[in-house]
Amino acid sequence: MGKGDSKVLDLAGALRAGDRGALARAITLVESRRPDHQRRARALLAHLAPSVGKAMRVGITGAPGVGKSTFIDALGANLIASGRKVAVLAVDPSSSRSGGSILGDKTRMARLAADPSAFIRPSPAAGALGGVAARTRETMVLCEAAGFDALLVETVGVGQSETAVADMTDFFLVLVLPGAGDELQGLKKGVIELADLVAVNKADADPAKARAAAAEYGAALRILAPTSAHWAPPVLIVSGLANQGLDTLWAEVERHRALLEASGELARKRAAQNVRWMWTMIEERLKQRLFDSAEARTRLREVEAAVASGAVTAEEAVERVLGADVPFSP
Repeated sequence: MGKGDSKVLDLAGALRAGDRGALARAITLVESRRPDHQRRARALLAHLAPSVGKAMRVGITGAPGVGKSTFIDALGANLIASGRKVAVLAVDPSSSRSGGSILGDKTRMARLAADPSAFIRPSPAAGALGGVAARTRETMVLCEAAGFDALLVETVGVGQSETAVADMTDFFLVLVLPGAGDELQGLKKGVIELADLVAVNKADADPAKARAAAAEYGAALRILAPTSAHWAPPVLIVSGLANQGLDTLWAEVERHRALLEASGELARKRAAQNVRWMWTMIEERLKQRLFDSAEARTRLREVEAAVASGAVTAEEAVERVLGADVPFSP
């Protein structure tokens, strides 16, 4: 066994032992763009994959200001009190200049940040589609291998397509605010179509308004096709700040899991997610190979200048970058 293989096995063993430092190092490894790190990350994930798959994977989205972090802090504390270990993959909006996270989720989840049974990993979205970080799927595998059995993925929720989070979780929760009339106009229909549950948050501030909003969302859901033949998405009234309705909400998550497991739908859903994960990685690897080529990088710089000057169209430029038989000179 080579030195690299031995390091991978050591890291895998530390992960399975619940070593939080090892988990942080493993996540850093899978997020690295260095080719040698990527090779080790692939070996690590291949080693861990057969032993994971039992954790609850819940995606949580909602518009800015809906109270996602406060809600997750309270929900996570409840789950820990019931004996679970909670990992929160909180994906921040990225700085357009540095690519780094700009919100700082740990400061907004005070209880979980201080609890040894919780692990919070803020990661910048860094331009990834769907409001989730590029390595969220891999990070979920690592967290589960480290013993976390409730994985909560908080998405950016600033208008991107949230399809990606539904493609890597078992349950998709949409948080909304009271005042559904205005918000229903602003929400993408696709987000509501993907929802396994809609929760009207901050209900403690105006219970009557929250009930009215729940009724409106319930009516909207009834005219949409459900995500599963075995599940009709409910609408609940909750408050993360007041810890109101969160136990009921988690009971619905568990009921959903039981129904999908019994019907075999969960296994089919996970299998389809793995196929989509494969295609995502294929696309990423092809793009990486393009940028790893010195010749291609030179051609890209030249073709960018040609597009900027108007000498060629964007479509022609693509052919000149990808088509080996197409000469570059305008």
